[in-house]
Amino acid sequence: MNTVHVGCQLNYLVKSPSIFLLNCSVAKNPHQVVTSESLEVLPFSPVEECDVGPLGNRVVRLNAPAGELQIRYAATVGLQTESVDSNDVMETNYENLPGDILSYLNPSRYCESDKLYRFAIDEFGHLVPGYSRVTAICNWTFEQLAYVPSSTNSSTTACDVLLQRAGVCRDYAHVAISLCRALGIPARYVSGYAVNLVPPDFHGFMEAYLDGRWFLFDATRLAPVGGLVRIGTGRDAADVAFATIRGEVDCTGMGVWATDANPMDERLSPDNVQTGVSSA
Repeated sequence: MNTVHVGCQLNYLVKSPSIFLLNCSVAKNPHQVVTSESLEVLPFSPVEECDVGPLGNRVVRLNAPAGELQIRYAATVGLQTESVDSNDVMETNYENLPGDILSYLNPSRYCESDKLYRFAIDEFGHLVPGYSRVTAICNWTFEQLAYVPSSTNSSTTACDVLLQRAGVCRDYAHVAISLCRALGIPARYVSGYAVNLVPPDFHGFMEAYLDGRWFLFDATRLAPVGGLVRIGTGRDAADVAFATIRGEVDCTGMGVWATDANPMDERLSPDNVQTGVSSA
């Protein structure tokens, strides 16, 4: 087990009574053991934890009065990822995919895989199916896009990103997901914390379903997959926004952190593509 300390502090100016849905709590599953966890709301407001969606994403709901609001979340997580030699990981044939995986082949709000079918076939259809082909898709995404903060917004789709050739972490994930789905590889979006991410922030990455399990990939190359801590999982970023707010609110500050208790862990190299890492 590898121990990671994660958390965030969110500051808001609430101009009128508002409802917050916060997706910042670490997911609990056999691969992520939460050994300690705290959530502070100042001034105090009661919170409700909701399991949202078929994957049970942990969403915190709170009703905030007008005024300044500070939310601080912290957790210590034991990562128990499964690691395998990526050379042994192949794609799962369509006829053998479990029923609950099939929906991750479909287009979604930000991932227009149906529009990218011909492009994906021309660019990646000749490659050997398996982990190496998904790696090639992520490498292509990294090489073709420029990481430009604030270059996209909540309406930007994978096709938009491909046209402008720039985006942020969620956009890189959406492009890679779309290309995988176009090739018949189930893929989904993951939000989380990332060890060694510079600058620290919430991070968006992806998973591809290969050989009967989900494997993590990060097309930005900004963080190692061995240091990714899952918050939420969905079809795309629309399912796992870190904050959804109903009301008149300004964000006045945000801090995010993720530190590994064993910084020399070889899994924490972004260039480690020989090891396939699964945490779902």
